Amino acid sequence: MITFSNIYADSFIKSHEYEQLKPSLSIAHEQLHNQTGVGANYLGWLDLPLDLNQDEWEQVQEKANEIKENADVLIVVGIGGSYLGAKAIISALTPTFKRSDLGPEVVFAGQHLDGDYLNDMFEAFQDRSVYVNVISKSGTTTEPAIAFRFIKRWMEERYDKGASKRIIATTDAKKGALRELAETEGYDTFIVPDDVGGRYSVLTSVGLLPIAVAGIDILELLRGAEQAKKQFDVNDLEQNEAYQYAAFRTLAYKKGKTIELLATFHPKLHELSEWWKQLYGESEGKDGKGLFPASVQYTTDLHSLGQYVQEGQRTMIETVLNIRSQTKTLHVPSDATDLDGLNYLSGKSLHDINQKAVQGAMLAHIDGQVPTSLIELDTLDAKHLGALIYFFEKACAMSGYMLGVNPFDQPGVESYKRNMFALLGKPGYELERQTLEKRLWE
Repeated sequence: MITFSNIYADSFIKSHEYEQLKPSLSIAHEQLHNQTGVGANYLGWLDLPLDLNQDEWEQVQEKANEIKENADVLIVVGIGGSYLGAKAIISALTPTFKRSDLGPEVVFAGQHLDGDYLNDMFEAFQDRSVYVNVISKSGTTTEPAIAFRFIKRWMEERYDKGASKRIIATTDAKKGALRELAETEGYDTFIVPDDVGGRYSVLTSVGLLPIAVAGIDILELLRGAEQAKKQFDVNDLEQNEAYQYAAFRTLAYKKGKTIELLATFHPKLHELSEWWKQLYGESEGKDGKGLFPASVQYTTDLHSLGQYVQEGQRTMIETVLNIRSQTKTLHVPSDATDLDGLNYLSGKSLHDINQKAVQGAMLAHIDGQVPTSLIELDTLDAKHLGALIYFFEKACAMSGYMLGVNPFDQPGVESYKRNMFALLGKPGYELERQTLEKRLWE
């Protein structure tokens, strides 16, 4: 289902270097599977594909069916791991230009602080039937909490007391502001597991409800993750391709590389790149360590960033994510005049042409001294995407442990929040506000 190849980096990383890394990789494996490493209380995702409660899955599907029958739009309110995974899978597996007869449109709010976005959303959906899924462990994260204040009032103005039947809260099982509000208002609820961090939560109800509303088979998604878990559980570098990817990244970092580009040649994978950036950025970027995760969308970005990738500072590695086969494609028509000189491509499929672009770009970047690896899926469907999600999660945990960081916390995320709270005048931050304002005007 998922294959990884590092042969395109052979000139940069030698086979004996992988051999020398095996002891650290084996230690990381034991820490992960015996739950003896740092952050072990957030390892619920590790066995999730096998342990998912069937009752919970059925409840998710039942609620999704209700929304599909009664709504034109589902607004998902969340930030970070509360929305990126669902958005990635929905974007990858639904039509780019979705028709209204294909089910509710799933849109996202609360991922920033821009008022124009909310105003545009309210205007666009004022005559459409709406459900809301607000996702937050605490209910107090600033961006989604502010957005939900507006959306809650808008829903109550439209549906009066019926609004509570159209709002679903995905939150902590027992505590927090959103849990208290849900119980007071009578919202239906789903649980954010205590042992699964946000960026690893896409295969929980956090991601599964919006994904199911979009018409995607969540059982197939979970089956793909289950198959990947079995495939990538073995403590053997030669057999475990998720570990090979973790080793490639680790060795490149040890040799001075500071940036990893995730390159996709399929526009439907753009949002997956955004999820991947959070997964690796929050997991590894701490203690002054870690590869900076960036993404490029080829062939589009070959006409903008391609020059830098080819000949700029040699600080990066590139991981190409490719889809081997496509069920629907177009074939280049012949043209009598051939003024554009493209008749030599007549009859070829766009997918086949895109595959040659993949190969051509990889060879060029290898010649440009960019160590390159290749991750491939047989096809783009729910099962393969579920497997890919698990592949990245497992490789991320392993490379985080080998890097010597806790891959399951994110202490640095709080820094901007403290400054923002102080500058906004939140009670208890008076001294910080004075200090920060002096810095702003000096």
